[in-house]
Amino acid sequence: MKYQPIDRELFCYNRRNFVRQLKPSSLAVFHSNDVMPTNADGTMAFRQNSDLFYLSGVDQEESILLLFPDARDERMKEVLFVRESNEHILIWEGYKLTKEQARETSGIASVLWLKDFKQVFNSLMAEAEHVYLNTNEHLRAVVEVETRDARFIKWCQEVYPLHRYERSAPIMHHLRAIKSETEIDLLRKACDITELGFRRLLQFIKPGVMEYEVEAELYHEFIRNRSRGPAYSPIIASGENACILHYTDNSRECKDGDLLLLDVGAEYANYAADMTRTVPVNGKFTKRQREVYDAVLRVMQAATQMLVPGNSLDQYHAFVGTVMENELIGLGLLNAGDVRNQDPANPLYKKYFMHGTSHHLGLDVHDVGSKYRSFEEGMVFTCEPGIYIREEGIGVRLENDILITRNGPVDLMKNIPMEADDIERLMQKR
Repeated sequence: MKYQPIDRELFCYNRRNFVRQLKPSSLAVFHSNDVMPTNADGTMAFRQNSDLFYLSGVDQEESILLLFPDARDERMKEVLFVRESNEHILIWEGYKLTKEQARETSGIASVLWLKDFKQVFNSLMAEAEHVYLNTNEHLRAVVEVETRDARFIKWCQEVYPLHRYERSAPIMHHLRAIKSETEIDLLRKACDITELGFRRLLQFIKPGVMEYEVEAELYHEFIRNRSRGPAYSPIIASGENACILHYTDNSRECKDGDLLLLDVGAEYANYAADMTRTVPVNGKFTKRQREVYDAVLRVMQAATQMLVPGNSLDQYHAFVGTVMENELIGLGLLNAGDVRNQDPANPLYKKYFMHGTSHHLGLDVHDVGSKYRSFEEGMVFTCEPGIYIREEGIGVRLENDILITRNGPVDLMKNIPMEADDIERLMQKR
């Protein structure tokens, strides 16, 4: 892997927290993600299952983790199965984890080859009463391809129909929402790499460059700093494209007078940064662009101060909506009287700001966590208000990653330029 080794105590700590949530005599199983095919004999780049990585640190395909805290055999309380290598695999794919390397990475003493899984699993199932199986239960997940987890669930319930089956996802959602100090350090690293990429772009963007050329500069800076690349498909949206929330074609020419919306973030050690900046292609905001930009910035600053323990997403978004209404009135986009008489279920500001302001951030860009859980110390949220005026071809979004602490919000991207004057000053140095 490109990233530096991670202290295995992180994964030991995560496993200890997980098994405390299990019912007595419970066995939990976590699988790596599949290697996904493209066409012919092609495959997509491998991305590890976030839950397996969270609990083991293993970043390799065809891996399985068993956790059985009440196992009679001490060696079977934690078992990691990894793919056994051979000369053919070494020649065609390269090195795979040895048992010793897997132990060093995960802190798990019992490491076996994957071929031994069914025999070991069968013996442990004779002791277990409850079986915790993993699924993707993110509220926005659309899973149309049968996953390794799904195949195992069907197999397991067919072969062992009399066990009591439980869901691991609610436990993982609860645990992963609170980041440890080590995780926060990894997120900071992802944010720092994102800063390097953005500063590089400020020296590159000018009229006539293509959106995909901007994207290429970003990849260069991310990868040279030990990132695998972007944590998600970069949004490089100039002109009217900035009003398309998930625009990823990145194929248009950046023209003089355009704004360029950059929703980008580096991945580091599977942890994601998520940043948005909006810059003038020619290095200078027009009067109207600056008015909209400053309005978004004020909303963001107000919203950030609400990311504190005890608040909730519903309260938070209601507050942000009120702040946004006032800014849109000031921009002449909404009428104050119309706002006072609006249907509360369909607020008028949604015409110009139609997405949420924040989401959990961590191993996944839209990380797991309950929307009904009050904010707690150690949670990390994005803060990303925007104003999109399609009739004017103006789209402005700003986004930083915010750590919630008992002493107030901590901006993990505070060093990344955001004030309009700073953006213009840095772009003039090209």
